[in-house]
Amino acid sequence: MDTQTYTCRNCPNTEYTTGEIRTTGSGLSRFLNLQNKKFITVSCNECGYTDLYKADGSGKLGTILDIFTN
Repeated sequence: MDTQTYTCRNCPNTEYTTGEIRTTGSGLSRFLNLQNKKFITVSCNECGYTDLYKADGSGKLGTILDIFTN
């Protein structure tokens, strides 16, 4: 298992929480509110500073669910 070290850019804290968010792109996906862009979040547990990293691929299932639940 690959262990990553983390130090917050805002404070000296080394504890963090990860998550993910999805956003719409531009053009037709924005018009249809299709959330086809995926980002990984890394948030400092002390001050809340958050970095976003673009994730590879968006997954077809998420796009299909977006269409039906929009």
